[in-house]
Amino acid sequence: MDRDLNLSRAETFSFINPWIRYFLFLSSFLFWVFSLCIVAIGVYATVHKATEPVQDTFLINPGIILIVVGVVMFFITYCGCIGALRENIPLLKTFSFSLTLVFLAQLIIAILSFIYSDQTRDALGKFVKKAIVHYRDDLDLQNLMDYIQQEFRCCGWNNYTDWSWNIHFNCSRRNPSEETCAVPFSCCTPAPTKTVNNTICGFGIEAQKHLKAAESIYTDGCADRAATWVESHLLLVGTLVLGLALPQIAGIMLSQMLISQIENEINSLP
Repeated sequence: MDRDLNLSRAETFSFINPWIRYFLFLSSFLFWVFSLCIVAIGVYATVHKATEPVQDTFLINPGIILIVVGVVMFFITYCGCIGALRENIPLLKTFSFSLTLVFLAQLIIAILSFIYSDQTRDALGKFVKKAIVHYRDDLDLQNLMDYIQQEFRCCGWNNYTDWSWNIHFNCSRRNPSEETCAVPFSCCTPAPTKTVNNTICGFGIEAQKHLKAAESIYTDGCADRAATWVESHLLLVGTLVLGLALPQIAGIMLSQMLISQIENEINSLP
């Protein structure tokens, strides 16, 4: 009878912790659904552009960026979701390896950006310059630049005269545009008594001197304003970075634990 009882216990015992398995499955499934939403938003934004896509802005097109991020996330979370559900070691190893690569890539980029801060600023400046040049050609870039300038209360990358890079705002006598020497409305300081944005408040600003322009627009560049914001919100930035890193580290650790448990389960079979 004791022998039968021991055999019964051996048959019911499992090396696989169900809490680890189902937690990894549920978290991967939620991020998998989230990745589908990101791809859908990116496709919608790309397909429903009011203008034809500009080739020069492909790498900084918000819609394309969302699609790429969503597809990568979809692949990784799919491997984690199905791997945990089916106890599939190859899929779990692919999930762990891919997540490790993404985490290390983010870590390396962050370290290099800190060490080579001047080069990072120059690289970002090139992207922003493209966004300014194609401001009227790409609706996504236009909305992105307006959002950044309004949130950080800045204008241009170095200062408001950067908007002369744009053919519509270029402060040249040969420029036939009605927006000659102007800046976008998102550069304008909001009037306390007005609830409706004045879309022509930036007209002729580039031709004015700095002190005069400062009366109606933000004259500081977004580069300096963004750096100041990060310095004054280090706790928030650190929390966001930690919140991004912890799920990745947890996913790597849980997948490795589940792989080890599945292998022990297989090795224990007669």
